[in-house]
Amino acid sequence: MLQLLLLLLLSSTSQRVSGYKKANACVCQLNSTMWVFPAQKFKYVLEEVHTCEESLNNLQEEVRTHLYALLLHKHVNKMQTIDTLNMKTVKEKLRYLKNNVETCKSIPKDFRGLITNISDPITTKVSPHGKSYISGSWGKQAQNESEGQKNSYWVQPLLSSHIWGNTVRLYQTYEDFMASTNHREFTFASSYSHPSTNEGPNAVLYGEALYYHCYRSADICRYDLEANEVKRVTLPGTGVGFNNKFPYCYYDCRLNSDVDVEADETGLWALYATIGNHGNLVISRLVWDSEVKSLNVTQTWETRLFKKATSNAFMVCGVMYATRYVNEYREEVFYAFDTATGKEDNSLAIPLEKVAKAVASLSYNPTNKQIYMYNDGYLLAYQAHFRSEAL
Repeated sequence: MLQLLLLLLLSSTSQRVSGYKKANACVCQLNSTMWVFPAQKFKYVLEEVHTCEESLNNLQEEVRTHLYALLLHKHVNKMQTIDTLNMKTVKEKLRYLKNNVETCKSIPKDFRGLITNISDPITTKVSPHGKSYISGSWGKQAQNESEGQKNSYWVQPLLSSHIWGNTVRLYQTYEDFMASTNHREFTFASSYSHPSTNEGPNAVLYGEALYYHCYRSADICRYDLEANEVKRVTLPGTGVGFNNKFPYCYYDCRLNSDVDVEADETGLWALYATIGNHGNLVISRLVWDSEVKSLNVTQTWETRLFKKATSNAFMVCGVMYATRYVNEYREEVFYAFDTATGKEDNSLAIPLEKVAKAVASLSYNPTNKQIYMYNDGYLLAYQAHFRSEAL
């Protein structure tokens, strides 16, 4: 009964269900289409979280109200239903939404100056595969809700021509990562030319899966580390760039860095360029549907920033930040685009130190507010500082 009431309370539209008495119990015949309302409600809530507007405070209060009402009905007689409800999934989504509300509600509406500065490197390490492998990506598990791999670190080098890779190395702790011990190697493609091979330095570990750009395509791949299977989705847009059509450049083009996958407080993103947007950066929101096991694109934004005029980019709570080359030992965050408002700012000048000339990948991690750089075979980590440290 508690399960049924929770879904009904979360639904924005009430349903009247007829029933009959049987053996001192109320038996109801339910139509499974009733449960589309919670899904619609959740989709609306997720969009609100993504925008990071002040209305998120109302969302949090609404969730509290629903849960309080649920407690008032805890002594209601048990009901038998034909539909099986997965309440564990519902509760996990509610907890995830609440965490995102707390994270995003303190962010200033004016995104300019959200990041005030970036520290000098707090971690400096040569790639465990050796610094001769100059292209790849690395970082920490990016999803707070991932209990089994919450503190894991990973490295994904591009072992073939600095362009393609088919393995990812996983360390369960930071100490193991720094010592290059106790790792697991996952192979997600049988060769460097397999359709599921990773192309370009762009991967991110989010939850139980590695997300990356699929071999010679306009697709994003999702490799499930537990199920050992790959799902994919095609990015929207006219003439999506891949196979070195629109790589990160500015000073020195990084081969096949056309499509970039990023994670932040609100979820997963793909950064790329299209012919239809004149080679300018495009931002697409990625969502994994665990119920039907499919990867989807839910929303897309077009910017006016030419992708080849940037050295890299990353996302922070729905804001894209882009970098450019300054000199051999410094990059600069110079541009921001806010997906919540559509506003852009090209007057930023936030320095980012490095130890080698070229940047293969750059990504932000929402679990510890750190930025990870794959810097010509060197693995660097930085602490990002914000206007509101409550972030």
